[in-house]
Amino acid sequence: MSRPWVGSKFLFGIAALFFLFVQIKIFMNQSQYAEQVAASIKSQEECTSRSTKLLDQLTTYHGKVISLQEEKNELARNNQFLSTVIDDLKRNEKVEKPSLDDDGKSVAAVVIMACNRPDYLERTIKSVLRHHGPVASKFPLFISQDGSFLGVETLAKHYPEFHLMQHLNFEKPKSVRPGELIAYYKISSHYKWALQQLFGERKYRRVIILEDDMEIAPDFFDYFEAMAPLLDQDSSLMAASSWNDNGQRNFVHDSELLYRSDFFPGLGWMLNKKIWEELAPKWPAAYPFLGSSMGQFFKQYLEPIKLNDQPVDWKNQNLTYLFEPNYSVELGALLSRAAPISPSNALQEATRVDGDVRVEYTSQTEFGHLAATFGVFQEWKDGVPRTAYKGVVVFRWHGPKRVFFVSSDSPLIRDR
Repeated sequence: MSRPWVGSKFLFGIAALFFLFVQIKIFMNQSQYAEQVAASIKSQEECTSRSTKLLDQLTTYHGKVISLQEEKNELARNNQFLSTVIDDLKRNEKVEKPSLDDDGKSVAAVVIMACNRPDYLERTIKSVLRHHGPVASKFPLFISQDGSFLGVETLAKHYPEFHLMQHLNFEKPKSVRPGELIAYYKISSHYKWALQQLFGERKYRRVIILEDDMEIAPDFFDYFEAMAPLLDQDSSLMAASSWNDNGQRNFVHDSELLYRSDFFPGLGWMLNKKIWEELAPKWPAAYPFLGSSMGQFFKQYLEPIKLNDQPVDWKNQNLTYLFEPNYSVELGALLSRAAPISPSNALQEATRVDGDVRVEYTSQTEFGHLAATFGVFQEWKDGVPRTAYKGVVVFRWHGPKRVFFVSSDSPLIRDR
C-alpha cells in the first residue's frame, strides 16, 4: 500500500521542478524584454533631445531671419521717407506758396473736394498742376478733406502748391427719410463747411469746386477767368461750369461754344460770394446734386466725355451772347431755322435731313424715349432734363449738325 504514495510523491517533485523551470524561463524573458524596453526608451529620449535641440536652433535662425527682414523693411521705410523729404525740399525751393487769404488779385480759389481716395486725388492734383503754373497767382489751390484718412492727408501735404483743409465732424448725421444714404448728408456738410471757409474765413470772391476724380482741360483756368465777369454781372446766373452732361465725343463739335442751362451740372463749377450768401442759409442737409448717376451711368455717359484738347483764347472771345435776352433771342432764331422732324421717326429723319433739326416732346416719357434713341442723358429732375434751357436740349449729331429736343411748352418756339 506504500508504493502508490511514493509514486505520487515522485510525480509531485517532477511537477514542482517543471514549474520552477517555467518560472525561471519567464523571469529571464521578462528581464530581457525589460532591457530592450529600457534601451528603446533611452534611444527615444536621445532622439527627442536631438529633435528639441534642432527645433531650438531652427527657432533661433527663424528669429534672426525675421529680425533681418524687419531691419530691411525699416531701412526701406527710412529711404522712402528721406526720398520724400528730398523731393519736398526740391519742390519748396521752386514753389512760392500762395497766401491763405484773398489778396484782391486772385480770380478764384480752386478747391478739390476729397475724402479717402488718394489714388484718384493724385491724378486730379497732377492734372491741375499741369496747367496751373502760368496762372498760379490768380488761382490759389486748396484741398478740402472730409475726415482724416491718412493716405489723403499725407498726399496733400506732399504738394506745397496746395493748402490742406480738414473737415473733422465726428457727429454721425441723421437722415430725414428712411433709406437715405448717410453719405449724401456727409457730402453736403463737407461742401458747406469748405465754402464757408473760403468765402467766410478767407474772404475769396469766387470759388471753383472740383471733385477728386476729375481731370481738367488745358484751357480750364482761362475759361473760368473769362466766366468771372459774366457771373458777377448777370444776376440770373447761379454758377459757371466747365462740364457738359452731353459732352460725349459723338455729341460735340465746337470747343468755343457755350450754353446756358436750367439744370445744375454739379461738376467743375464756380460760384461767387453773392450767390454763396444767398445759398448758405438754405443749404440742403443732404447733397442733392450728385444723385445716383455717378456710378449708374458711368460707362454710358461719363467715361466717353470729351476732354477739350483744343486751345481757346477765351480772353478775346465775345461772350455777350450768353447774357439775357441775347441768348434766348439767338436760340429762338436757331430753332426757327431748324427743320421740324417727327418724334416717331426722329433718328432716321435727323440722319437724312441736311442742317439742324428739331423735335418736340410733350412729356417726360416722350423725352426719355427720344434721349434713349439718340443716346443722350435721359435723366430728368424737378421737371428739367439734363442740360435743358427753357425746355430745349441741344447736342451735335454727325459733326456740326444740331439736334434740338424742344418742349411743347417752351417759350422759345416762335412758329407754332
